[in-house]
Amino acid sequence: MRQTVAAVTGGKGPPDRATGGQGPPDKTKTLKPPLKWAGGKRWQVPHLRRMWQAHRDRRLVEPFCGGIAVTLGLSPAHALLNDANPHLVNFYRWVQSGLHIDVEMENDKSLYYRHRARFNELLETGQEDSREAASLFYYLNRTGYNGLCRFNKGGEFNVPFGQYERIHYLRDFDHYRTALAGCTFTTTDVEAVPLEKGDFVYADPPYDVEFRQYARAGFSWRDQERTARWLAAHDGPVVLVNQATGRIESLYRSFGYDVSFASGPRRISCTGDRAPAREIVATRNM
Repeated sequence: MRQTVAAVTGGKGPPDRATGGQGPPDKTKTLKPPLKWAGGKRWQVPHLRRMWQAHRDRRLVEPFCGGIAVTLGLSPAHALLNDANPHLVNFYRWVQSGLHIDVEMENDKSLYYRHRARFNELLETGQEDSREAASLFYYLNRTGYNGLCRFNKGGEFNVPFGQYERIHYLRDFDHYRTALAGCTFTTTDVEAVPLEKGDFVYADPPYDVEFRQYARAGFSWRDQERTARWLAAHDGPVVLVNQATGRIESLYRSFGYDVSFASGPRRISCTGDRAPAREIVATRNM
């Protein structure tokens, strides 16, 4: 059965969860991330805020910005946000400039696959930086299965339709403009992120698990090693988090990180396993 879901625009219609479920956001509260994202770290923000307080005058750098929950939670004056996924970065750049979505958005299977085909057409024809591409990326993220972002070997977005009873879509992103005003977005390899002396780095690379296809190139064990080595050479504060596997713990300890552990929610799972995920929190120069 086709289900039409009203979109939030201009404060009309049903409340949107991305703004706290109460219409226009309360500017005194932390904005929720606009996208669903695997491994989101919103739950870590209270703990990270304690680390951040002594360094809040520094620039925040996220080499794997993902769902930007940490940046929205810490509210730095200046931040460099990088991600290997160019479609994610394109969306944030449009949000930063005041994105308004005018494409049709419904929790409807046939519409989903039409929009997915159109999104892939934009990628194939060199229009991946367009406002339409950013709008479709948001719709696909909110409507697709488990909020996954997955591409096949040909670079096509191939996430299937989701199984949600109800979805609230956001059309107007103006309230994110102030929060992202001091942010610079880049999409480059992790070691090419231009760190400056004293930057506070929060690094959340793809988990050391079987599925790591968040961008076309994926993320290998060699990439895990490169990330740990690169950040160990940085002279500023570093927080590096990952799935707490044995080899990740050994890797981080080998580069002199201080290691602790935390249990985080498993919000997106292909297997249906929602048991808490044990995470490793490695720090340097804190």
